[in-house]
Amino acid sequence: MSTPRSLRIPPQVSPRIVATTRGPFAALSAQPGCGVWERMPALLVPGYTGSKEDFLAILESLSAAGRSVTAIDMRGQYQSGPAASSNGYELDELAADLIAVAAAIAGEAERVHLLSHSFGGLIARQAILAKPTAFGSLTLLGSGPGTISGMRAQTLRDLLEFVEPAGTDIELLGTMIGQVWHGQLKPQAEAEGTPPEIIDFLAERALLSCPLGLTEMARHLLNCPDRTAELAALEQLPKLVSYGENDDAWPPEVQGIMAERLGAERICIPGAAHSPAVEAPETTAAMLTTFWNRAESAR
Repeated sequence: MSTPRSLRIPPQVSPRIVATTRGPFAALSAQPGCGVWERMPALLVPGYTGSKEDFLAILESLSAAGRSVTAIDMRGQYQSGPAASSNGYELDELAADLIAVAAAIAGEAERVHLLSHSFGGLIARQAILAKPTAFGSLTLLGSGPGTISGMRAQTLRDLLEFVEPAGTDIELLGTMIGQVWHGQLKPQAEAEGTPPEIIDFLAERALLSCPLGLTEMARHLLNCPDRTAELAALEQLPKLVSYGENDDAWPPEVQGIMAERLGAERICIPGAAHSPAVEAPETTAAMLTTFWNRAESAR
């Protein structure tokens, strides 16, 4: 669970709805303060249980480099509407959503840089493999080649076992997800010293997110194929794999091996764990701007 350190919206950042051919998506956008926008836009995709707010600390810095930057809630996450059924949370469907959002924000650039965190990386690679011409680069931030393992995997298995009696009953699933929040996640956040206003936000996000989406995304994390070889075959697409030195989701060595297989640039962020955009925002923003500028120069 990504935990924003602050919910303060910087002056250059504004909430918006991105209208697409696949429906509306809630977003936070940052625009360059003045001058000609010469840079390719960027689309930022959050991870499991995450939202657009996970990128609040880097949006203004990214836009200051002269590009439009948009962070979204994926379908069923927080303020973006849910899918009509569990089929809407299949990997291909979520990928089609990203392609539609990219088309809506690309403008004259025609392509966008795609940054994806954690679970969002599994969807991002699916989108790029489906339509590589829509994207100018790919950054996988704290994401892995496929199925997650370790303690996070066990937590997901425990969640799915707990909600299994609900099946696809949205109301019952929502009740049970609420029990998980109040019985486990909220006490954990309080014990970690999370400020009350952040806890209130985390509660709202957890309880507004589609419970069916949460369970289907959990299943993907536990049973996702490794498509690294297919992604590596897109040799002309600039790729960056970045992760915190203390990442506790996909181990850093696993992400490092994935970077080698992809032929991607690899950057380990000191002092960060699984959410570098929250834990090391200045370093993360500078890294992304440098990578994106270099990708555009090469093109």
